[in-house]
Amino acid sequence: MKVQLKKIRSMSSKYKALKEECFEANIELNNLGLVIYTFGNVSAVDRKNGVFAIKPSGVPYEKLTPDAIVIVDYDNTIIEGSMRPSSDTKTHAFLYKNWNHIGGIAHTHAMYSVAWAQAQKDIPVFGTTHADHLTADIPCAEPMKDNLIQGNYEHNTGIQILDCFKERNLSSEEVEMVLIGNHGPFAWGKTAAKAVYNSKVLETVAQMAYLTLQINPNAVRLKDALIKKHYERKHGKNAYYGQ
Repeated sequence: MKVQLKKIRSMSSKYKALKEECFEANIELNNLGLVIYTFGNVSAVDRKNGVFAIKPSGVPYEKLTPDAIVIVDYDNTIIEGSMRPSSDTKTHAFLYKNWNHIGGIAHTHAMYSVAWAQAQKDIPVFGTTHADHLTADIPCAEPMKDNLIQGNYEHNTGIQILDCFKERNLSSEEVEMVLIGNHGPFAWGKTAAKAVYNSKVLETVAQMAYLTLQINPNAVRLKDALIKKHYERKHGKNAYYGQ
């Protein structure tokens, strides 16, 4: 169900703008059909104050308000808010501590993205829609090792993401999305809104790739010349494509 942005008078807070940014991004995540019930979350970071805002745990999107958004620091200490932050907070905190260029993070359990994660498969670059956004296959990190599962699970999910990018020599500035094997997708960007945008791109590309393989199980990867052309016309030095 599409949720309307509510003009609710927020409590006096130095983090009012940050909470509203986070709230609006979470509502958009829901409106785009990327989440159901209380699944998923978006966060937005305030680098100057070393904190980030995140959706509270277990709150349906229809009942979410800016005041309900929780402010935490990079060590997962609650700075402001009366509710428990998302169970994925430690993953967000780890990524913010290690990737200074990101301003927002989104996590969903969107159907096609999760299907690829459960299959433990990277999403190949089959077409120009994918290449408009990144030149690499969308990586799927290996399922978490048993010793990490028994440890600080959500924190270790962040380690899992960084290890995947290091092992594959990927840039988190170009590849702003990942699948966690048997779990689901995370996406990020310079803002919380861009993280949501990337989550929708990921889900759409995941669906397209699935349908491509249904039509032709032997479909081949997009050739390098087209990958380069489509990425550079949108992101390159002389970019001209604004769609």
